[in-house]
Amino acid sequence: MSQPPVPPVREANDHRWRAYWVCVGVAALTIMDLTKVNVALPSIEEALGAGPTELGLLVSGFVLAFGLTLVPAGRLGDQGSRKTMFIVGLSLFALTSLVCAIAPSAPVLLAGRLLQGVAAGIQMPQVLGMVQQLFQGAERGAAFGLFGATIGIATAFGPTLGGLAIAIGGPDDGWRGIFWMNVPLALIAIAFAARLLPGRPPGDARRISLDPVGVVIFGVVVASLMWPFLLTTGSPDDDPARWWTLVVFAVALGAFLWWERRYAASGRAPLVPLDLFSLRSYRNGTLLATVYFAAMPASFLLTTLYLQQGLGLEPVFAGMVTIGFALTSAYTSWLGGRLVNRVGRPLVVGGLVLLLIGFGLLVLVAVATPPELTPWLMAAVMLVGGAGGGLVIAPNQVLALADIPVQRGGLAGSVGQLGQRIGTAIGTAVALSLFYSTVYREQGAEPRIDVFHQAYAVGIAAVGALLVVALVVGLVDLRQRLGGTRREREREREREREVERERERESSDGDTQARPLIDPESDGPVSA
Repeated sequence: MSQPPVPPVREANDHRWRAYWVCVGVAALTIMDLTKVNVALPSIEEALGAGPTELGLLVSGFVLAFGLTLVPAGRLGDQGSRKTMFIVGLSLFALTSLVCAIAPSAPVLLAGRLLQGVAAGIQMPQVLGMVQQLFQGAERGAAFGLFGATIGIATAFGPTLGGLAIAIGGPDDGWRGIFWMNVPLALIAIAFAARLLPGRPPGDARRISLDPVGVVIFGVVVASLMWPFLLTTGSPDDDPARWWTLVVFAVALGAFLWWERRYAASGRAPLVPLDLFSLRSYRNGTLLATVYFAAMPASFLLTTLYLQQGLGLEPVFAGMVTIGFALTSAYTSWLGGRLVNRVGRPLVVGGLVLLLIGFGLLVLVAVATPPELTPWLMAAVMLVGGAGGGLVIAPNQVLALADIPVQRGGLAGSVGQLGQRIGTAIGTAVALSLFYSTVYREQGAEPRIDVFHQAYAVGIAAVGALLVVALVVGLVDLRQRLGGTRREREREREREREVERERERESSDGDTQARPLIDPESDGPVSA
């Protein structure tokens, strides 16, 4: 007996979700590459003789290249074909991963790593734009919920995966496996992307305009802001002259704002339409995400440093402590994506409160429990933090992009991603400075473990302060939304009252017209 044909609507729906999972899988691969390299730095130093500057640039250079590429790539994807840009970025990612895997020297590895950051910056905006393009309404919330869950898992499992690669491949060449694993995964994703992702509509004749002057000035803005923070390690040897680049940032930012307004006034499309930030939902959501990502990656880094340097755990075991965060955040992110359209901003506020409780418990565990129990108890506390984190990422993404037109989805998403990268650079620099300044100041004055207790507590306190800022932003947004809702209800009630008054007037006019005219000099109605 032949099978009944699949309904066209269901087939189209299945196709959209298959395309979605290709995009999300590549996003997870990209984000994982941000974290799994961290645990390989000692092995790379030993194998290639890389110096401190080269080791730092393997991480910070990737982040900088990633950030510089995001907005121009998002603009090109919106104006042209997101599918084409996605495949170009993914192909470059596969090629640069191969270069890193076979690198014979530290300079070659660094060059490959910088280009890998460019590739990541090309493909990530297309993922966010594609989600905007494929889904609407409640489906979009569910899609971003699953996106947040996947990214949360990738972020937390990155260090563990890097540690496993080193354990399997050995201390000399195990780090190469971190890059080798990207190559086949990227090639498989390219094949699926070519088949499943929607291309540019045949009748779409939009002209591509990149605003080249804006791109150059914007690059200076991003680089001059991120650079001093990326060079901050917390060591007394950090060069204070690096902060002078913030003067360049201030000048470049003023020039960029002036140019973008002038460019838009001439009737052309600027690189970053400043009217995006007139949307309250996008402005508040982007700011909240920036502060949140200033806190969370820094907290994972501090926890890893504390467990490895303070308690002496191996990298793979230190990475496993955060797995609980990934698991619970994956579930609550999925749940939050389904609930956000009904609950709204209170969901995000509740998640931030849970996170603050979790970080308070982390400090308590680190300071007040025996070292042999600390990793186990921290892993348990991570379950609480993860539950809160999942309620922040995906719901906030949905709320931030809710009012963004689909044709601007990639650009808006790339600006948000850039904010997250800048937040990560600043938050990590602040946390590392506080952590290591405490270590260097107290080293030798107290037992080693007590020094790391204090350093971890100070660093996590900074993370907690950032989360409080994010909570304030969330509460301000909630108040504005409630105020807007009240004003809308009042306007609606006023409209209803006006309609009722209009009906009464119409009824009164109708009664007057229907009532017979009475002749004052007679006892009856006027005859026609």
